[in-house]
Amino acid sequence: MLARFGAFFFCMAIGGVAGWFAGGLRFAIEGALMGAVAWVVMETLRAYRVLRWLRRGELRNAPAVAGLWGEAADRMRRAANQRERQAADAEQRLESFLDAIRSSPNGVVLLDPHGRIEWINDTAALHLGLDPQRDLQQQVVNLVRDPVFSLFYGARTANQDIVIAGPGSTASRPRKVSLRLHPYGEGRILLLSRDVTQVEQAETMRRDFVANVSHEIRTPLTVLSGFIETLQNLDLPLEERRRYLQTMAQQAQRMQTLVSDLLTLSRLEGSPLPGASEWTEVGQLLAQCEQEAKAVAVSLNKQLEIRFTAAPAAAISGAAVELTSAMSNLVTNAVRYTPSGEAIDIAADVLPDGRFQFCVRDTGPGIAAEHLPRLTERFYRVDRSRSRETGGTGLGLAIVKHVVQRHGGELKIESMVGVGSTFCILLPATRVRPLAITPAGSAAQPATESTAG
Repeated sequence: MLARFGAFFFCMAIGGVAGWFAGGLRFAIEGALMGAVAWVVMETLRAYRVLRWLRRGELRNAPAVAGLWGEAADRMRRAANQRERQAADAEQRLESFLDAIRSSPNGVVLLDPHGRIEWINDTAALHLGLDPQRDLQQQVVNLVRDPVFSLFYGARTANQDIVIAGPGSTASRPRKVSLRLHPYGEGRILLLSRDVTQVEQAETMRRDFVANVSHEIRTPLTVLSGFIETLQNLDLPLEERRRYLQTMAQQAQRMQTLVSDLLTLSRLEGSPLPGASEWTEVGQLLAQCEQEAKAVAVSLNKQLEIRFTAAPAAAISGAAVELTSAMSNLVTNAVRYTPSGEAIDIAADVLPDGRFQFCVRDTGPGIAAEHLPRLTERFYRVDRSRSRETGGTGLGLAIVKHVVQRHGGELKIESMVGVGSTFCILLPATRVRPLAITPAGSAAQPATESTAG
């Protein structure tokens, strides 16, 4: 400010001195006034340049103006630059926040106080069947046409979940979406969505599992209780008592098998994955399968032709007990469901790509195509009455699936009604090792190199 006054008086002094030398006191006064006018004109021009710069909005290119207006322009330029940086930082933080919401596994919908969609991420759009661009500013209750949601949104029930059917949900392939409302701001609402299809399926499977276990155990217990009461209260002939006791023993064995299979499944689900340090010869696995197949055939009083191909000179890595259980389950299932007088073929091979394949082909009644995807579910049966007659627990294929998955393999099922079924276990080449061919009478030895690719 002092510099400005100094410049003003300097202009007046210059004008006054020039007027004094030109014509005395009168001209000195006029010269001082002219100096003051010149200073005002210069200040006005500077102010005009600053004002024109502000009007253009080009705050980065401040005019080179001296004096107070120049300082003011410089300060405004620096303030504008600082605000631009702050706005850029805020925009970057907002964009990062939106990116995080966009990539969230949960759906997010921002609603204004009137229920219109202000913003929606792709996950919520997928959960609710919306379009993130087209449906902006649309009423959410007009787009999510579910009576449960309409009542839920109308009541503005916060911090509570509802579950509705997702888009494309069918009876065979249900899809469930959980929704929750969170009020925020001035009347705005945050709508969160979550795909709970797997959770709902797991809960359904849990309920079915408990119901099936209860039913499977209750049936033999009822039989046992009835026979025990009969034996306690009636003096039966010896032959009839033997028949009752034999039936009781069968039912007790059935419960024991069921509990054993349940424990096997529990152990498979809770134990670490099998390593690759334990190797078992394929011939040993097939020998155990053949022994169990013949025992089951005898117990069911069936005359079957059970044909095993020659075992390949190879060893399999993994848990021998689990592998034996999986392979035996396939073989004994074929024995149970193949009519007497028919044939069962069991083959084990090392495929050209190094994988191990174990297949069981039967000539049983076959399985309709609609049942194949669910065969490995616990307690799932195509024909419940026929399964009970054969003594199955409904857990065998579930055990096979778990064992195969734990060993990095896959289970393939092919079947045709009236022709028969084929069940194949495929294990990766990393779990297969060839055995060196030795002279007759000598044990085969592991080869020094593996066929695993």
